[in-house]
Amino acid sequence: MPDAIWVDQESELTALAVALESQAWIGLDTEFLRERTFFPKLCLLQLSVQGRIWCVDTLRGSGLESLVPALTQAATRKVIHAARQDLEAFYLTTKRVISPVFDTQIAAACVGLKPQIGYAELVKTLLDVSLTKGQTRTDWSKRPLSRAQLDYAADDVLYLGEIASSLQSRLRELGREHWVLEDCLGLEDPKLYEPDPEQAGLRLRGLAQLAPAARARAKVVAAWREQLARGRDLPRSWIISDAAIFEIAHANPVTREALGALPSIPPTLNSNFAATLLEALHGASQAQLTDLEPGKDARPTAEQKTLIERLAKTVQQRAAELKLSAETLAPRGELKALAMGQRQVHSLSGWRRQEIGELLLAQLD
Repeated sequence: MPDAIWVDQESELTALAVALESQAWIGLDTEFLRERTFFPKLCLLQLSVQGRIWCVDTLRGSGLESLVPALTQAATRKVIHAARQDLEAFYLTTKRVISPVFDTQIAAACVGLKPQIGYAELVKTLLDVSLTKGQTRTDWSKRPLSRAQLDYAADDVLYLGEIASSLQSRLRELGREHWVLEDCLGLEDPKLYEPDPEQAGLRLRGLAQLAPAARARAKVVAAWREQLARGRDLPRSWIISDAAIFEIAHANPVTREALGALPSIPPTLNSNFAATLLEALHGASQAQLTDLEPGKDARPTAEQKTLIERLAKTVQQRAAELKLSAETLAPRGELKALAMGQRQVHSLSGWRRQEIGELLLAQLD
């Protein structure tokens, strides 16, 4: 493996930007930390081009602006494995989305490999190369990085070009290049990386099991937590836990004392936090506190369960014909949503509508 070039000076970044110009593809990966922050703390950016590898120290003083043109130019494909978190980390650092993207995990699923396949397994499957996994839990914010850390980081981009070439050839044979293009294009929407805090309640598992009024209150508190976590750059759970949100939604406390008496509310809860929480909860309009929409985790009826099984059988049969995982065509969660009346799902749009969506809709009429 070639030695990675360490980049931590502005002049070196400028030279790297020049080296990346007019390339057909650039392999890319990131290393970041998120245990103590809301936003990912970008620690390292790895880039590869035709056997050369660079490790960019993103913790140094200056930013990554000089690399933005090369990483957003339309003529150069950026090859990334399981790209979403890497794209998020780069976007939150630069406010620019890397594009165009070729996600090797998406491509692997579209040629019939298992969904969510890991990078090391994909390298082994396609290239018969075994990668070491010794640095998966390392602290990438520490400096200097060890030789083992640098080798691990370099490995993460070393094989991306070969993998992409192999997958591209198979996609072309199958006539599925547009599948990957479409799915990867969906990763380039900035809204993915700056979601609306008002939608934070949708992250709560079990939300649909609450009564309408309590469900509405949970959404208000979740939005409050999201805004506070983003503003303070703290993990959501460091503000209050999901369990606390549900407890508040049930109890509907009006005073600081009533809030503090709830078992899941830590006694150390910041008094200002508590005041703004109560203000958000009881300052909400009647419209905000009326939620008759059950949500994605509502329990289906017996009739709907039967329909879900019928839809699943259709997906399995079509997936077998295409030699794909059923999850790649239509995850079971989407089948549940369809059976319960929702229609805004991936399996009814784009290439999936042609391959499976029309078959599903025929059973829903």
